[in-house]
Amino acid sequence: MVGGVSVNKNELTDKHYGKGSKGFYAALGISAVMIGAACLFAHKQGDSMPKRTNSDDNNSIIHESVYDRYVTELPRTSAVTSQRATAAATTPTVTELPLETLPAEDITVDAPFMDNDYFVQAEPAAADLSGAYAPLADMSSILSDFSNGELVKNETTGTWQTHNGTDIAAEVGADVFALADGRVQAVANDPLWGVTVVIDHNNGYISRYRSLGSDLSVQKDDEVKGGAVIGCVGETADIESGTAPHLHIEVTHNGKYIDPMGVIQ
Repeated sequence: MVGGVSVNKNELTDKHYGKGSKGFYAALGISAVMIGAACLFAHKQGDSMPKRTNSDDNNSIIHESVYDRYVTELPRTSAVTSQRATAAATTPTVTELPLETLPAEDITVDAPFMDNDYFVQAEPAAADLSGAYAPLADMSSILSDFSNGELVKNETTGTWQTHNGTDIAAEVGADVFALADGRVQAVANDPLWGVTVVIDHNNGYISRYRSLGSDLSVQKDDEVKGGAVIGCVGETADIESGTAPHLHIEVTHNGKYIDPMGVIQ
């Protein structure tokens, strides 16, 4: 009882919960309406967007393969790809120049020089060694002349070969003189030509004295004067052992054999 009025508690409680239930269902209804409206809006927006087709995906893959890693968002047209392929397959034009024919008289061939004792052409003696000393005191007996590149028969071997020096008869032990001033370039015992002295005259001329005796007056690198004794006549050249004792003398100018008698007389 409240204020003299009798109140039923269960009745008040039912009225309170009845009012709360009505509010809950109202809010639930409003939420459902809003969710439905949002779904409808999203569906309409999806229909309005352009659809991406499989062909678009394929074009993207093709463009990446053509342009390597240089891919942009700009569309690539098939005309660009065709143009690149055409440029790569183009073959440059080669223009042939006309050949120029030279007259036969203008064509020269320089043959290499061969330092061979048997196949070297002679060269005229130069004037700067024309006053050379005689290699022997007696020059009266010449056994074999300089062959000037021609083949002659060797009396010892019986073969035909060039004779690149002059053989001057002399007694064994006769003094041999240097043709001119120079330096002893070599002293050797050649298996064919025997004891040999080589003098470089420092002007393109080289003189060789062969078939000498073993008792020499000079050695390698000695400086000699023209007319100085360098050794004596021997019999050491096996290749000319069938000839009487003599001095075999050779002279070259710039690597080519010349007639020794041309510089002595």
